[in-house]
Amino acid sequence: MASVESKIRRMGCVAAAAALVLCPEISRADESGISFWLPGLEGSLAATPTTPGWSLGTIYYHTSVNASGAAAAAREFQVGRFSPTVNINLNLNLSGQADLLFIAPTYTFATPLFGGQASITLAGVYGRNSASIAGTLTGPLGNTFTGTRQDDLTSYGDLYPTFKLKWNSGVNNYMFYAAGDIPVGDYNPNRLANIGIGHGAIDLGGGYTYLNPTTGDEFSGVAGFTYNFKNPDTQYQSGIDFHFDWGVSHFLSKQVFVGFVGYAYQQITDDFGQPAVLGGFRSRVLGIGPQLGYIFPIGDNQAFLGLKGYGEFDAANRPSGWNTWLTFSISEAAPRTVTPTRHIITK
Repeated sequence: MASVESKIRRMGCVAAAAALVLCPEISRADESGISFWLPGLEGSLAATPTTPGWSLGTIYYHTSVNASGAAAAAREFQVGRFSPTVNINLNLNLSGQADLLFIAPTYTFATPLFGGQASITLAGVYGRNSASIAGTLTGPLGNTFTGTRQDDLTSYGDLYPTFKLKWNSGVNNYMFYAAGDIPVGDYNPNRLANIGIGHGAIDLGGGYTYLNPTTGDEFSGVAGFTYNFKNPDTQYQSGIDFHFDWGVSHFLSKQVFVGFVGYAYQQITDDFGQPAVLGGFRSRVLGIGPQLGYIFPIGDNQAFLGLKGYGEFDAANRPSGWNTWLTFSISEAAPRTVTPTRHIITK
């Protein structure tokens, strides 16, 4: 039978394989309250090495968010409802929901690179995104706009390549990653709801996982920075973003763990090209919630099923609310340690 350490590390393999995707437009920051990185993407076991070979991660993601003031008005400016040079009084409310399916095939190399384990992923997304705005804007001459605007879209999103390099030293695990956005998804600057974000992005960062197979305790943290390229349709460039995702868990058995997850997201430089009334439009949000994971065999492969959820708070210049992640991933099983059979030779 495989050891407890082997079981836990195999759970890390399939869990990490499913955490390699980036997400679409409904709940992010920066331009119109939208960002490249989706807080909560990383979490427990993020830096643990994975089993060499192919793996497949899938995530069903649901989110429900709301925003008011500048975060809501930014959408009206984007779709051309108002001139970005007017002086207005904002009294708007934005709400949105998304149901999305992410698919992320990953290949992990068996040959070490710089003493670590390298992997590459190309993730895609398909699903439904809906948004609505209701309220009143009052201009400098007293003219107002009152009413609602709704939009929904079922389509495909951008492509998200990711490269990861991981190192293991006993209970300590380290990770470097580089990710990007290839803006080929369904995007129209005149819509409230999109799946693509309309511009490219590069994200660089690192992570750490403490995993003690003897006690079953685990802690992970992943931090990174996002550089956003200019949106060619709107001539808007979002500022640089900092994000930190974390997770703590305890293994109740060789197959089950429970714990908590959270994130912090803060834009650290101003946007460029935004209406003056929005100011620097730096965004922020915090989130926290529970998690549950279960590992089980499927034939000769290893599978992982995980559920986590976040409630958001302390948001600024971005929609916020709650979101849930249902993850299923499958990978090749880690090799079992085989003890050689001793043969007694008699003469």
